[in-house]
Amino acid sequence: MSHKPFRFALQAFNPKSPAAWREMVRKTEDLGYSAYHLADHFFGPGPAQESTGHPPQLLGAVPAIAMALEMTTTIKVGCRVFCMDYRDPIILAKEAATMDYLSDGRLELGLGAGWIEAEYNAVNIPFMGIQQRLDKFEEVISGVKAFMGGEALDIDGEYIKWQGFSGIPARPERPPIMIGGGSKRVLTIAGREADIVSLNFNNRAGTLGPDGMMSGMAAQTAKKIGWIKDGAGDRMDEVELEIGAYLTVVTDHQQATASAIAEPFGMPVEDLLAGPHNLIGSVDYICEELERRREIYGISYITVLDDGENNMVEQFAPVVARLAGR
Repeated sequence: MSHKPFRFALQAFNPKSPAAWREMVRKTEDLGYSAYHLADHFFGPGPAQESTGHPPQLLGAVPAIAMALEMTTTIKVGCRVFCMDYRDPIILAKEAATMDYLSDGRLELGLGAGWIEAEYNAVNIPFMGIQQRLDKFEEVISGVKAFMGGEALDIDGEYIKWQGFSGIPARPERPPIMIGGGSKRVLTIAGREADIVSLNFNNRAGTLGPDGMMSGMAAQTAKKIGWIKDGAGDRMDEVELEIGAYLTVVTDHQQATASAIAEPFGMPVEDLLAGPHNLIGSVDYICEELERRREIYGISYITVLDDGENNMVEQFAPVVARLAGR
């Protein structure tokens, strides 16, 4: 498998203010990141959110993506990833196509099958079993691709029935589709269908926690790459592999920092440091480790998280400056 040039994205959760958010978006572009991502969750603080371990998501993805596209000129903007059940798929396809059209092709379209059952329950969205969700997910992917290709639509699926019209607006090239997940079937689908495969934890528990974290360690990630290859077949060289570096700490005190994080999990420090979702160390170390991981796994697209407090957009900028495009 050939190695693709490094790309870096910033994903934001809870900016302190509208002005702080606008500044973060502009910095993302100015500091050389290739993309700015949002997530697609709607619950704020409360028992439903607290039961999941997932941080609240301040901004709605669609309007924030549209505003970020308007404020920038070069970077991709998108959602990592849209949940197929949180809006009707035809509305998602139309809104995504519109944002891509009006930005001259700068949308990066992430799609996911959904996983936080408590969020579904909080607003009375039916949460189907995993096999049904993935059956629907395959139909959604196919439908969105057809819509964005400007095709005359004649889809008579179990979950999607679109007939008698064509998808508009459509550009000569549809936006790159990112499919994210951590299970065998999702990643096999992603290998077959996606332009970008986003490696994630296996969130089968419906919450963030030790089970998910352990599913993202080195051996499990290697297994996930195998599932992607199984789905991709001879198109694997066309697939870009992305990963969320959820635990990123830029520090010259690597061992002490990693020990403090690993100890509560009873995890060897070496395992924590080698986990592909973790980047803990100096700028030199992180750059070398990313090059090592690209060699091992083929991962070239890295997303770091800015929670509104850690100023990750600036902390990680030296890594971006050194590796982006290489």
